[in-house]
Amino acid sequence: MRLTALPRMLISSNDGWREIERRHPSVGALFLWMVLPLTLLPPALLYYAGSQYGDMLVTGWSDRNWGLIAPLFLVCEWAAFVGMGVFIKSVAHHSAARIRLHDAYMVAAIAPVPMWLSSLSLLVPNLAFVTLAALAGLGAACALMYHGVYALCHMDDAVPAASVTHTVMAAGLLCWAAFLVPLLMF
Repeated sequence: MRLTALPRMLISSNDGWREIERRHPSVGALFLWMVLPLTLLPPALLYYAGSQYGDMLVTGWSDRNWGLIAPLFLVCEWAAFVGMGVFIKSVAHHSAARIRLHDAYMVAAIAPVPMWLSSLSLLVPNLAFVTLAALAGLGAACALMYHGVYALCHMDDAVPAASVTHTVMAAGLLCWAAFLVPLLMF
């Protein structure tokens, strides 16, 4: 999958998704070529922003142990990916939709790409800008989740796809809140 396909995948359940389904990359390849490199961005940029101008973003952040927080954040990202594939399959199954575990992992790998890319906003020492970029990334991730579930579950009705998306994204947000609160308390 090319990152240039993402804009089409944000608004369509066909464009890009059918190509990915046809190519059928292994979960290992998805992790190695997409998840691994993109998950390195947020911790690296958190470390950079926190250690270089953390107080410009949030008072007291320059004093945090970013050398510990960044690698822990990376491990949390990988754990979230591993758990999210299984969770997407489970939620889809309970919504009377069928998705293979492999396809659930494809959605779990592709949906968070905008959030990972939004971490590039940490290069700008402006909290409002970083917040807007993070929210835009979250919105785009929701769109990718919806269209990915709709496409890879081969749904005919938008309501179950929306239900799966809402459940998965809500659980993902709760999971990230549980990850971030202890990490940012270091």
